[in-house]
Amino acid sequence: MTTPATPQPQQQFAPLTELKLTPEIKEAVNGALLNRTPIIVAYVDEDGQPSLSFRGSTQAYSDTQLAVWVRNPEGGLQKALAKNNRVTLFYRDPEKRITLQFRGRGHIENDAKTRETVYNNAPEPERNADREQKGFPLIIDLDRVDGVMPGFRVQMRR
Repeated sequence: MTTPATPQPQQQFAPLTELKLTPEIKEAVNGALLNRTPIIVAYVDEDGQPSLSFRGSTQAYSDTQLAVWVRNPEGGLQKALAKNNRVTLFYRDPEKRITLQFRGRGHIENDAKTRETVYNNAPEPERNADREQKGFPLIIDLDRVDGVMPGFRVQMRR
C-alpha cells in the first residue's frame, strides 16, 4: 500500500515592484557593520577576474542608490570601475532572516558635498580607519534588488 504524496507548498514569488529602498532595507544596510553582518561587494577587476570584498562603510544613499566610502584610493576597485562599472552587493543576517542582493552600476562622485555625506554616514570604525579622508565615495545606482525580509520577498527593478 502506498501513501499519497504530501502536496508541496507552491513557491511564493514576490511581485515585481518599482525599485525604492524601504526603511527596513535602509536600516539593515546602514547597520550592517555594527550588527556584525558587513556587506560583500563583488566586481570584476581590471584583469577580468571576479573579486569580492567586505565593505563596512556601505550605506543607503537615496531610495535608489547605495554608497561606499572606499578607504584605499589606490586599490583595485577604482581601476576596475573604469573598465566595468557593474557591481553586486550581498547582505545576509541569519538571525533576522534577511538576505538581500543589490545589483547596479558604480561611479565615483568626488565633489565636496558627496565626500562629506558618505564619509560622515560611514560607521565610526570605518571613519577611524581613514581619518585623513584619503578615500573616495563610490555611488551605486541600483538596477535591481532581490531577497527576503521577515514576512516578505523582495523583487525590485528600476
